Amino acid sequence: MSRSVSIYVCQTCGAQTSQFFGRCSSCGEWNSIIEEKINRKSDKSIYTKINSPSEQSPYRSELISLTKNKQIDRIPSGYEELDRVLGGGLVPGSLVLVGGDPGIGKSTLTLQSATAMAHFRSVLYVAAEESSEQVKLRWNRIEDSESKLHLLAETDLAQIIKELAYLKPAVAVIDSIQALYDENLSSSPGSVAQVRECSTALQRIAKKENISLLIIGHVTKDGTLAGPKVLEHLVDVVLTFEGDRFASHRLLRGVKNRFGATSELGVFEMQADGLSEVSNPSELFLSKTSAPGIATIVTCEGTRPLAIDLQALLNPTSYASPRRTTTGVEINRLHQILAVLEKNMKLNLSRYDCYLAVAGGLEVEEPGADLGIAAAIVSSFRDIELEEGIIFIGEIGLAGQLRLVRQMKQRINEVIRLGYRKLIIPDGIDISEFEKNNKLEILKASNINQAIVYALSNK
Repeated sequence: MSRSVSIYVCQTCGAQTSQFFGRCSSCGEWNSIIEEKINRKSDKSIYTKINSPSEQSPYRSELISLTKNKQIDRIPSGYEELDRVLGGGLVPGSLVLVGGDPGIGKSTLTLQSATAMAHFRSVLYVAAEESSEQVKLRWNRIEDSESKLHLLAETDLAQIIKELAYLKPAVAVIDSIQALYDENLSSSPGSVAQVRECSTALQRIAKKENISLLIIGHVTKDGTLAGPKVLEHLVDVVLTFEGDRFASHRLLRGVKNRFGATSELGVFEMQADGLSEVSNPSELFLSKTSAPGIATIVTCEGTRPLAIDLQALLNPTSYASPRRTTTGVEINRLHQILAVLEKNMKLNLSRYDCYLAVAGGLEVEEPGADLGIAAAIVSSFRDIELEEGIIFIGEIGLAGQLRLVRQMKQRINEVIRLGYRKLIIPDGIDISEFEKNNKLEILKASNINQAIVYALSNK
């Protein structure tokens, strides 16, 4: 008879031990280790049982011809913003993992995309968390035409794999991977063993039948994808769907992509009838108001340039140490810029509280926003409005010098498209191709003092 043994698995990192510990020795997480019973002889992945080859048919290698100019025939998702983040569409046989906070719109996004693709090819939507009637109610709210979308409300991995092998759809959506279970494993759905086995089985059937899989995954309270880390390594693309609960826009960001650029950004807007694409996202992040402490920058998310407003507020402090608060910008970046301004421009900023925020709730992590942050701080400190139609691009060094950032030409083209009149950038770039545009004045500055003088020259 087969003998069951117990192992203890960390639900955060997937580390296994032979005895219970209150704290995981690998990741240091407390109370994350649970007991899982494994039958050494009978515990097998369901995919292994269904698709195990016979002894008479040995494996054979396949010889393929690789040509340099051959293009991948991608599957359009039905939405340009999603295709942008994917790198041009879904690659046949690939696995795409979509994660995000509860209620952010992951199921709505994948259902809308599956419905759009179902007009031209076979698509299977596996609802593991909702019944078929619940999915139909949401589908009726976001779609007003007929669709050939196949719907399967099932959580048993064996039934899902049989349906995939029988139907052989071009695209399949799994909502969600944490709700699936393999009956051959004794652990509960959502555990490390279940997520690992289910994702591995789905990967094998997808590669064998050349099916593009869209997999929805849950996130933890820290915002990271739940389940073992092997899940992120297993899939080809990892997307995060994020946004403010109190705002209508949603950001789809590429974290990992084997078939395109990472850190790409797609912008959607949540409406009563579902998600709609935002073709000009700069309009969402521009306040279109003039006041002291507001500066406009051009940041790059992947290959997409975005014009956004930065807002700074300085008040005399009533504490021994001034307060520094940021929203959308790293706090250490603000401390560094304040120190540079105080050192090079002789501004007594240590006696002022400083509050910095990015309009629209966008997270700005790149150093190209430094010059705009400095301009907003000086504008609020002097209580002077910056010139209307001025925009900033550049990184600030510790000595006050300005440095160029990546994709400068794409940023300048975005400034021209939006119709700004003055642009301040670091020195060291050839702008001869932009001098033909008489509507935009480009000023080069070598240090922070010179840039601020340009920004406040009309004041």
